[in-house]
Amino acid sequence: MTTIATLEQPEAATTLSQLDQLKKLTKVVADTGDFATLKQYTPQDATTNPSLLFKAAQMAEYKSVVEKAITDARKTGATGRKLLEEVMDCLLIAFGVEILKIVPGRVSTETDANRSFDTEALVAKAHKFIELYRHQGIGRERILIKIASTWEGIRAAEILQREGIHCNMTLLFSLAQAVACAEAGAKLISPFVGRILDWYKKTTGKDYAPAEDPGVVSVKEIYAYYKNFGHATEVMGASFRNKGEILELAGCDLLTISPQLLGELKADTSPVERKLSTAMAKETKIERLVLDEKKFRWLLNENPMATEKTAEGIRLFNADAQKLEQFIAAQL
Repeated sequence: MTTIATLEQPEAATTLSQLDQLKKLTKVVADTGDFATLKQYTPQDATTNPSLLFKAAQMAEYKSVVEKAITDARKTGATGRKLLEEVMDCLLIAFGVEILKIVPGRVSTETDANRSFDTEALVAKAHKFIELYRHQGIGRERILIKIASTWEGIRAAEILQREGIHCNMTLLFSLAQAVACAEAGAKLISPFVGRILDWYKKTTGKDYAPAEDPGVVSVKEIYAYYKNFGHATEVMGASFRNKGEILELAGCDLLTISPQLLGELKADTSPVERKLSTAMAKETKIERLVLDEKKFRWLLNENPMATEKTAEGIRLFNADAQKLEQFIAAQL
């Protein structure tokens, strides 16, 4: 479990940046595959996804990482399409290994989006990732396997967690998904704050203050549910659109933040106030949600935002994975 500092209120005047103040309340994670950014902001953990790795792989400074992945993949003796798949896996692990040389904690490595509805395939890919990391001298305690929060993905996480392979459940937009992940024993969930806000702004035409931001409200509800019912699963707010969303979740177990917003937090010395804690959460009255597969699918179906954003997220990650494949194919 994440240890949260006991500091409840910052001093009125401080020379600490908001980023440094936030680190006293929450485990800060960098949402990037860029090594220079990681060194600049010194986060505890790092997360990656196909979109971030596609950008990083095209940068000249990471040419050696791409070349190493190709070399490692060729050693398997694979050819054609199989070789391309091997390079993709080796590239994910190569970036992960380099990231772990910089951050003291964990790195999240994403499973293929096109496996999001195939429990067995997700488990197999996770096993492969763990084995590839092992060959590079990295133990499973430093790895989080990222899996989309579909029913099939949650069942894969349940299997993997029993084996001691920790999972980061991504593309999560609803309490039903969060509860199912916690009951499956997932190590961590990543509710997507900004994408929830995007949907509501587009649907209602309204702007939202940070405290009323639907994404922020969703994470606070999930956090309160977990703390009230004793779930050990960590809550990591993700996909932020502005600094205000981040500050409204100060005190959350973890927050994964883009380089731009890390920069804004580092440049500001305004006080940061704790907004979430276990004690605060337990003041919230919340009913236990009883779930099975039918109830899960029904609740997701009845939540148009969660249904649309989960499907859209899977499509977008798959599209970026295909772009990365095309880039790698050109190198081969």
